[in-house]
Amino acid sequence: MRITQLAPGEVFVFGSNAAGMHAAGAAAMAHERFGAVWGQGHGLHGRSYAINSMSGLAILQAEVGGFVDFAAQHPEFRFLVTEIGCGIAGYTPAEVAPFFADGGDNVVLPPRFAQELGR
Repeated sequence: MRITQLAPGEVFVFGSNAAGMHAAGAAAMAHERFGAVWGQGHGLHGRSYAINSMSGLAILQAEVGGFVDFAAQHPEFRFLVTEIGCGIAGYTPAEVAPFFADGGDNVVLPPRFAQELGR
C-alpha cells in the first residue's frame, strides 16, 4: 500500500538516514508531500516522522522505540508506518516488525509488518 495523501491528523512515518538526505523512496515522498525537512533524519517534521533506518539494526530498533513512545504520548495523531528498513536498508519485515510490537492503536502498520506480528 503506497501512501500518497494524508487525512487530517495523520502522520507519514518513514525510514531515513541520520543526515536526513531524503533523496529517494518514502523519504523523498515525505520531503515532497508531507513536510520532512532536508537535513533532519529523526523525529516529527510537518506531517512526517523520520526514523533512522540506515545506521544498523540496533540503531533502527532504538529509533523505533523512541517513535513508539512518542506515538503513545500523542494519541491525537494516527501514524501511518511505511515498511521502514525494508528498502535500501536491506532488512526484512521479519527483522523490523517486532520493533513495533508495543505500538498502540494509533500506530498503523503496513500489511507485511502486521502479518509478522499476527495482527
